[in-house]
Amino acid sequence: MKQIITLSDKAAERIKQIMSAAKDGSIGVRVGVKSGGCAGMSYIMEYINKPNPNDEIIEDKGVKVFIDSAAVMYLLGTEMDYKKEDFSSNFVFKNPNETERCGCGESFKI
Repeated sequence: MKQIITLSDKAAERIKQIMSAAKDGSIGVRVGVKSGGCAGMSYIMEYINKPNPNDEIIEDKGVKVFIDSAAVMYLLGTEMDYKKEDFSSNFVFKNPNETERCGCGESFKI
């Protein structure tokens, strides 16, 4: 079975950096989606201290990412990347399920 999401080398490296600076007790990051934004849905990332029983766990390139079970169907086949530009840096989701993305890149439609 194909992994729900894959991580680019840059994304894995950034998650390692984030986790090394995380508060005590944090065991990883959870990726999910929520309603909102101009196109209807947006990606969310948060530190977690313990996994939800239904989380899917992805281990890729030496990092552990927890996927919110409610987000799995929206994230299948997605590549998570990390981009650093002159004035901003952020995680970028290359999601083959998107049918539309808003102009600011913050939200999407399936």
